[in-house]
Amino acid sequence: MLSNQILDVHAAVAQRAAILVRFGDLRSEGDHAFEALDESLGNGGHASHGPILAPEPARTATGRQAGPGPVGVAFPDVVRNDVDDDREHLARMRVEYGSPEKDGSPDLDVDWLADGWITLLRKWLADAEDAGIAEANAIVVGTVDAEGRPATRTVLCKGVDETGITFYTNYDSAKGGQLGATPYASATFPWYALGRQVHVRGPVRKVAPEVTAAYWAKRPRGSQLGAWASDQSRPIGSRADLRRKLAEVTERFADADPVPVPDHWGGYVIAPEEVEFWQGRENRLHNRIRVTGAVVERLQP
Repeated sequence: MLSNQILDVHAAVAQRAAILVRFGDLRSEGDHAFEALDESLGNGGHASHGPILAPEPARTATGRQAGPGPVGVAFPDVVRNDVDDDREHLARMRVEYGSPEKDGSPDLDVDWLADGWITLLRKWLADAEDAGIAEANAIVVGTVDAEGRPATRTVLCKGVDETGITFYTNYDSAKGGQLGATPYASATFPWYALGRQVHVRGPVRKVAPEVTAAYWAKRPRGSQLGAWASDQSRPIGSRADLRRKLAEVTERFADADPVPVPDHWGGYVIAPEEVEFWQGRENRLHNRIRVTGAVVERLQP
């Protein structure tokens, strides 16, 4: 069995994590992290934007056209000192990590995986929750479209078991389309305040309809109605339009108990081919342990 001593969050790390402001317990409600209000309206995703159009080229005080910036947007000349100050400011954001010699925190090692990746992942997830990490079950899911263009977004993990990592969403959303074209994804649990991350990647499949139905039944009614109201990832004129759609579906299902599961909504499970546990360490000599099938090995930082 895993040793509590080697898995307990170090006291200094836990104290640092405890000062984080909690955004509320949305674990039982939202499927996307940090979207409490949008979840109540069924957004369940992120705002869609049209193509970014470059404005007319900017001009400097001398009338010279400024050089292009990212995505073709033109920026005026920037004072060199401002750039240097910004770089220095970013450099000062460097975080120093621990070590057995520095603070007594134990090093992640291959023997921590003696009981398998699921056991350790669940333990780290519990540690993050106990330390007060806001939405400790938030994961950054990466997908690619048919042209190989990547996209990421934050969603909430709703299952960790032998089948893999489960999350729920609108099948007609942007990520749903990407997973339809390329059924392979990555997921990262980013517990920065604890100096820990877990990376998972593997093929993706939809969960069985009965699994989706069981989870759907546990969702708040407002979230169920919101899933009907939102054509996730599609453009919409205004927030008021979204509220009108919510009002319409609320009236439509006024006598429905429970609200039925939409055909376009359900779960995905990432079946891990690789699982990597990361622990921040002093001098950037981080600990990385990768699990690939039955092989557990240390990676260089």
